[in-house]
Amino acid sequence: MTVGYVLGAAVLLLLLWLANGVRRIGLVSAGAKIPERNASALLLIDLQSVFWDRGPYSDAAKDVAAANILAEVEAARTLDYPVIAIRQEWSIPSTKVLAKLTMKGQALEGSEGTEIAERFASLPQHVVVKRVQDAFETGELDTLLQSLNVGTLRLVGLDLNYCVQKTALAAASRGYDVTVIKAGTLAAAPTEVAEQRMTSAGVAIA
Repeated sequence: MTVGYVLGAAVLLLLLWLANGVRRIGLVSAGAKIPERNASALLLIDLQSVFWDRGPYSDAAKDVAAANILAEVEAARTLDYPVIAIRQEWSIPSTKVLAKLTMKGQALEGSEGTEIAERFASLPQHVVVKRVQDAFETGELDTLLQSLNVGTLRLVGLDLNYCVQKTALAAASRGYDVTVIKAGTLAAAPTEVAEQRMTSAGVAIA
């Protein structure tokens, strides 16, 4: 076996490993259908310093989104349903490497900036850490929502094309009644394709 063959095989394995990381990042998880539940919850997705304060979003867009997020939180408090923050931390080895290579190393597990942005830090009653775009991937969110008897979800946060979309699709596939509050989200690119995919899956865009 030549050195070149060994190196080629190693490179191929590395590429396959990274490709699997890419697949995992954007995959929508499957889960058991939930029984009928009466409660609602508001999910605040990725409102973290590293994304909110340093992301590609204009101040004007953030002001509009923040006003709508705060209005949703106030409504949740009035109606006495929980506010749950979802935080991104890349912790799977392959996704950590990809984050370092393509995302400026942002939101790596335990890194600075993964905390909820100051503007929203006092809002949630619960915090769930996710490892990929889909907040349901680890099962922790499933367990929390079950304990709270939640069957209806309202989603705000960022990015509408990625983590908001994938979380909404995962929730809809489990039987949740899902509404994405578009005015309470941010997106760095046009959202028509993501919105079509969500509405086709039964997600309401408000």
